[in-house]
Amino acid sequence: MSQVEMIFWDVQHGNALYIKTPNNKHIVIDLGIGDYSGSNERFSPLEALRAKGVTQLDHVLITHPHLDHFDDILNFDKFNPKVLTTPRYLSDEEILSGARSGDRPKFDKYLEIRKRYSSNVEAGSSSDLSLVDNFGGVKFTKFSSRLLPHNNFNNHSILTVIEYASNKIVIPGDNEIASINQMMLGKPFRDSVANADILLAPHHGRESAYSSDFVKLVNPRLTIVSDGSLCDTSANHRYSANSRGWKVFKFDGSHEVRKCLTTNCDGEVYVKFGPSNTPGYTNFLNVKIQ
Repeated sequence: MSQVEMIFWDVQHGNALYIKTPNNKHIVIDLGIGDYSGSNERFSPLEALRAKGVTQLDHVLITHPHLDHFDDILNFDKFNPKVLTTPRYLSDEEILSGARSGDRPKFDKYLEIRKRYSSNVEAGSSSDLSLVDNFGGVKFTKFSSRLLPHNNFNNHSILTVIEYASNKIVIPGDNEIASINQMMLGKPFRDSVANADILLAPHHGRESAYSSDFVKLVNPRLTIVSDGSLCDTSANHRYSANSRGWKVFKFDGSHEVRKCLTTNCDGEVYVKFGPSNTPGYTNFLNVKIQ
C-alpha cells in the first residue's frame, strides 16, 4: 500500500525532518545537526539520507533563519534541491544581525542559496507544493504570521500541515504565543490544524510557545518534542497531559502507549502512515523509536 514515511531526527537542540511521499518525492523541513544517542555534535541528517540512497531533494523548507534550523546548510548543494521555501520577506540585514562571527559562513551560505532560489515556483508545475498530485496525494498547507515585528524570528516560522489518507501531522517550527494566537484568528488555519495525529511541539516544547487553546484544537494523539536537555522552561508535561496517546513500537518488537516523545530521550522517531490493508480500517499510523 502507498505510504508516507517520516523521520524526526535527533539533532539535539534543533530541528530536522525528512518526508518520503508515496510517489518517492523527498522533502526536508529544517536542517539541524547533532545526535544525542550517538554523542555526535556534528551528525548530519543530510549525509544520513545520502547513505540511504537519496541523491536529490524535491523540496527543502527552512522554517526560519535561526542557526539550529539550518546548521547543515553547507551540505545543501550536494542534493541539488529543486525548490527552497523560506520566509523571504525577512531582509538580509535583519538575518545577519543575529549572526555570531564564527557562524557567519553558514549565514552567508543561507543568504546565497536564498537568493539563488529566489524565483517563485510556477503555479501548477511539478514542484508546486500546494498540488497533491505532485506528491502522491499528500497535501501540504503552509501558514505564517508576516505582520508581527521582526525582532523575534521564531514568530515568523512557516507552519506546515501534512495530510494524507485521513492522517494529519502539524509542524509549527518555532512559533511562539504571539504568532500562534494571530494564526488562530483565521478559520482556515483552525480547520487545517484541528484533530491531528501528531504535533511537533512548537519551539522545542518551551513554555514560551505553549498555547492551551492551540493544543486543545490540534488535539494530537501524540506530541513529539525536538529538544535539548530538559530545562525549567520545558512544557513537555503539559503536552503529555493534553495528548490522547498512541501505541509506539520499538525495534526490539516491544510497544507501549505514549503521549509525548522527545528526541532527547527517545532518539529518532520513525513514522509511517497511509491507507490500511487491514479489514475494518481505512488508514494506519505506525510510530517507531529505538
